[in-house]
Amino acid sequence: MGLSIEASRMIPWKEIDRAKIPGNEGEVILLVRDQEFSIRTAGTELMNSRIHGSEESLAELACSRLDPNANWQILIGGLGMGYTLAAALEHANFDTQILVAELIPAVVKWNQEYLGHLAGRPLLDPRVRVIEEDVVKAIGEKTSAWDAILLDVDNGPAGLTQKANDRLYGNLGLKASFDALRPGGILAVWSSGVDEAFTRRMTLAGFKTKIVSVRARKSGKGSKHTIWLGKRP
Repeated sequence: MGLSIEASRMIPWKEIDRAKIPGNEGEVILLVRDQEFSIRTAGTELMNSRIHGSEESLAELACSRLDPNANWQILIGGLGMGYTLAAALEHANFDTQILVAELIPAVVKWNQEYLGHLAGRPLLDPRVRVIEEDVVKAIGEKTSAWDAILLDVDNGPAGLTQKANDRLYGNLGLKASFDALRPGGILAVWSSGVDEAFTRRMTLAGFKTKIVSVRARKSGKGSKHTIWLGKRP
């Protein structure tokens, strides 16, 4: 059993590994203290193993809007610490197929070597396939292919690690996601904050859009995060 939250905060962070971000001058760093893990870039925490309720909500909210009797095809952009993937697997049936597109190879490696136990080792599930590439490419390769596209990339539409994320969250990116979804499909986007301009772009792309505010922690505590749910009519 690990230390209490208060006690663990007295322990200094220890760096496990760091890696370059493809196509970017920045890097991501994996840190640990006691049983808590953190992934950071440029002094900003991207994710923390103690705070993952909203990442799970991303999958839960999207899956709740799909036909529960169907065999889903789901695309997840951003592996993170595996919490979104684990939540999607929990709500999917045995014949669902989930493709995870992760831009940073080190993040996949970290999940395999250090982080897998946190979310119940979802990468070992036979329904899962991982590709180490930009989710923009995966979206553009198929039309009317996905029941749900879940995006948890770069802290949301504002972007921190990839200026190229405009290709994902801009007008052309949203149109590509719209075309990649099957009719009735859901585009779910996680963000650390609100973005009214992005909401307008979702609507202009043709999505019937709902905005949900969720807490960072499953307990209902912590900061508020934003999830957009866009349905292709």
